[in-house]
Amino acid sequence: MGAAIEVHGVSKVFKISQEKPTSAKERVIRAGRIRYEAFHALRDVSFAVATGETIAMLGHNGSGKSTLLKCVAGTLRPTEGRIVTRGRLAALLELGAGFHPDLTGRENIYLNGSILGFSKAQVDQIFDDIVDFSELEGFIDLQVKHYSSGMYARLGFAVAINVDPDILLVDEVLSVGDEAFQRKCIDRVRRLQREGRTILLVSHATDLVRQICDRAVVFDHGNLVFEGKPGESIRAFRDTLTARTGGAPPPAAEEADHTPPVAIDPVTGEMPVINMADDLVPEAAATVRIRHVHVEYPSGPDEDHMLPGQPLELRIGYDASGMITDVAFAVEIFDESGVRLMGTTTDVLEQYIHAVKGQGEVVFGFDHVPLMDGRYLITVVIHTHDGGTVYDQREFEDSFQVMNPGQARGTVYFPVKIEHIFSF
Repeated sequence: MGAAIEVHGVSKVFKISQEKPTSAKERVIRAGRIRYEAFHALRDVSFAVATGETIAMLGHNGSGKSTLLKCVAGTLRPTEGRIVTRGRLAALLELGAGFHPDLTGRENIYLNGSILGFSKAQVDQIFDDIVDFSELEGFIDLQVKHYSSGMYARLGFAVAINVDPDILLVDEVLSVGDEAFQRKCIDRVRRLQREGRTILLVSHATDLVRQICDRAVVFDHGNLVFEGKPGESIRAFRDTLTARTGGAPPPAAEEADHTPPVAIDPVTGEMPVINMADDLVPEAAATVRIRHVHVEYPSGPDEDHMLPGQPLELRIGYDASGMITDVAFAVEIFDESGVRLMGTTTDVLEQYIHAVKGQGEVVFGFDHVPLMDGRYLITVVIHTHDGGTVYDQREFEDSFQVMNPGQARGTVYFPVKIEHIFSF
């Protein structure tokens, strides 16, 4: 199967003025003398998307993924390199892109259709489908400058999927709108996938990437740094985030503070008082690393599975290089296909970890695990309370096995009590 999109050595450089004239007069006088700094949004990026493939582009804000999507869409021209696309292309870039704010929704549908090469008669044939999907019947003759972001997303997506695209480009639009509309969009994306359409999307929604993408590429400071399966790419993406927040490698064993492990009550979140005067590392420079992630089954350490509805303990060992008070622990559970089943944090549960120092362990106790037969994967993250800094993370670090005794089928376990009420 050939490539629907080919990206060959693409670089994009923007000129950023180092001086800001304060008036029109100064701007004219200093014309030609203003110094510019080169900003490399993309650096020698190359990859291909096969026909019928769905690929996500991941990366921190400013990493270059949206710039590349615009280059593929043709709204930006690369400074170097070339891009080849094969087939009709429809793009959903940032909200409002391709819409004229002073035109109505109806007029913008015809405007977008003409840009894509459709005649008025051809747009007439798909107009009702576009309006029905967008659910904007009552607002279609309103100027779009009065639309909310959700209404923009509805109309933009409805136009893009109904112009029969061979290639669909999507930039975060699937994350806008209410939950029902998001599901509707994802259902339509799956339909396009079944029809063999090619999809290139930008998203921070890693759950969505796992669900619908065949592969993903990761960008960091304009460079393509990883390409692979969704789970592997998400792990690489999170590694780039950790590096950006100043994450350092774990301390060597001989340099670690070997304070005995501290038992933290998983219910109260209480821990023994630690003398902050004993700290030798300032908190701003301190970090905390995950030492181990361990599942403990209800039947004991020698057990290798559990039954639906039984309790489970997840033990997270850590090693802190100094006293840290801005810290929270997060846990996510996934099935083997990478779909997240649950996620929570010590802060969300209001079981706050007041401080960590040296070596310790945080225990998440699940009284009732409502899962059926299967293997389930565990991801653990240690971060600041606001989530802005990730100290450490382990994706799919451990797993647990649930074995179904055959009392029910499905994914989720519901305890059932049966009563028989009858009369003769």
